[in-house]
Amino acid sequence: MTTGLIISLILFTFIAFFRLDKAVLLIILLLPSYLLRFHILSIPFTFLEAMILISFIFWFLKTTKLKINNWLKTRKERTPYPFAKEIIIILIAAFISSLITVFNPASLGILKAYFFEPIMLYILLLNTLPGKSGRDKIINTLALSALITALFAILQKYTGLFIFNEFWQATETRRVVSWFGYPNAVGLFLAPIVMLIAGQLASLKKTKNKKYYFSIIFFSLTIISSLLAIYFARSEGALIALLASAFIFIFFSGRAGKIISSTSFILLVFAILFIPQLKTLTINKLTLQDLSGEIRKQQWRETMMTLTGKSFILGNGLSNYQTTVAPFHQEGIFFNRDKIENFHSVLYGNAELRAKYWQPVEIYIYPHNIVLNFWSELGLLGLLGFLILIIKFLIKSFLLFIKNNNFLALGLFSSMLVIIIHGLVDVPYFKNDLAALFFIILSLLASLILDQKKIKTTKI
Repeated sequence: MTTGLIISLILFTFIAFFRLDKAVLLIILLLPSYLLRFHILSIPFTFLEAMILISFIFWFLKTTKLKINNWLKTRKERTPYPFAKEIIIILIAAFISSLITVFNPASLGILKAYFFEPIMLYILLLNTLPGKSGRDKIINTLALSALITALFAILQKYTGLFIFNEFWQATETRRVVSWFGYPNAVGLFLAPIVMLIAGQLASLKKTKNKKYYFSIIFFSLTIISSLLAIYFARSEGALIALLASAFIFIFFSGRAGKIISSTSFILLVFAILFIPQLKTLTINKLTLQDLSGEIRKQQWRETMMTLTGKSFILGNGLSNYQTTVAPFHQEGIFFNRDKIENFHSVLYGNAELRAKYWQPVEIYIYPHNIVLNFWSELGLLGLLGFLILIIKFLIKSFLLFIKNNNFLALGLFSSMLVIIIHGLVDVPYFKNDLAALFFIILSLLASLILDQKKIKTTKI
């Protein structure tokens, strides 16, 4: 571990000891800090993980005051965490999946970084930053993290700085990566935050004080910067997910929203129908007939080949996808073959054409589909737990919006839609910052639910 990391962790420990709420907000601000990696006693850690663990330990010790028996006795008096059953199911499935791989270091690393620690963060958020003021602080900090990330990506667009892939760095083919090292990570991180901030922006109560106008400017700047960063990253999945979620958000935002979204949708449909190039592009994207789509379909076919026998129920085990898919992997695919009549017979005797239309395909870490990702990693139990959690989240957030006209709830609903839609062709969870972000979003809805329960209890 470098001297800088040691000093940073010591400083963070002091902050966590004296101001635990500030430490938790620092975790949110520094979600991309998972890129800073080190080892303790040969165990791999990231800076993000270390911050979560330090904060959780201090919270636990302060909460229980080392009186475990009293803490256990009062458990019936405490309000249960929303989504607790689904989270426990996912955690059990993750443990079983780690057991399948005989608790090898890679699976244990995934278990702690993608499940245990994000759940710890979920608990921390609900306990250290409760209520509306807590939610506001969480969202403000998350927006600041998004703004910094987006501005750095925009800087890369015009300078090419810190883009270490030559193809993405070249001016004519430039795709920004921000801190993350690859373009799609920009969309995966920023897109859900955009819709969440849109909900918070719509929920602001109009006043004439400086705080209100500052919030308007801050959130608007964050949304615009994030959209530009996603566009400059050419993250098509994120853009499509945002477009679909934005339509839904605007449609339910009021009478004017219904008119605007409906009119826009009709105009878009007409444009697709009567502009040949746009029609072809839309069909290719929706039916996955472009290069990235064909690669995805090949991945999914190979993944389904692995999910047979015991693996159909148990999955392939944590961090074991690449090993299990290797025997079924096809090293490449023929792309754009519809341009040649009698493709197979023509290519059989023509090495030059075979080389021209052959697209090599690597073995990716995950299948790039949210259902297959969870099925392969956590088995049917984990997939079931995750699907129930998502469905429950969508229902509860939408009902909160309908019953209370709570635009933050609509923003949370739309944010989760972004994750789901983008997840159809990508990996929106199995990454340190994304797993933490998922549970941050979950905690915000859980906080709203707990507030509603308090209101009902008070009325009774």
